[in-house]
Amino acid sequence: MNGIKKTRKIKANEMATTRIVHTLRDSHHTTTVVVHIKTEMIIRQETRNDYKEVFNVIESAFKDAEFADNTEQFLVERLRKSDAFIPELSIVAEIDGNVVGHILLTKLKIKNESTEFDSLALAPVSVLPEFQGKGIGGKLILESHKKAKELGYKSIVLLGHEKYYPRFGYEQADKYGIELPFEVPKENCMVIELVENGLKGVNGMVEYPKEFNE
Repeated sequence: MNGIKKTRKIKANEMATTRIVHTLRDSHHTTTVVVHIKTEMIIRQETRNDYKEVFNVIESAFKDAEFADNTEQFLVERLRKSDAFIPELSIVAEIDGNVVGHILLTKLKIKNESTEFDSLALAPVSVLPEFQGKGIGGKLILESHKKAKELGYKSIVLLGHEKYYPRFGYEQADKYGIELPFEVPKENCMVIELVENGLKGVNGMVEYPKEFNE
């Protein structure tokens, strides 16, 4: 009698490896044969057909997350309907036809007494729990940087983990005289320049779209 078990592992080269374990049994012996099949991980722009899967990905990703209130999926729904939404910057990771990760960048302003500047908010980035720790979130972040730069944006602002985001080039926002409208540790308030001198002369308070406060 044959038994088949499947597990998946994501590789850094954007290929997923499906590990199929065949257990072959007869009256005298049991033989295990392991077959590895590579399948591509696709990173692409989100479409309307993805909305339900993306909702589930975000909900699952933040269900047990520290400092999360598990409403991020509703934030994304609101942002899609807002003026801050940029369709090209709502990006998914797909494996075997299933959405396993998502990232969203939306418009925001940085304002001081005399000037306002355009920037982007990174919120949220989500990966299904069973696919976390395999580099998918990082690939989504880097792809969002690339796409945002192509669209002419110069910087991104985020509130996030101080040990994770610096590996992608994020720095403390207060280095540039930029403040976030939250009472949180400064090390969690970060920005990145997408182009050289992308934050030169930029300073002030971040103003998020109103949908963040609903």
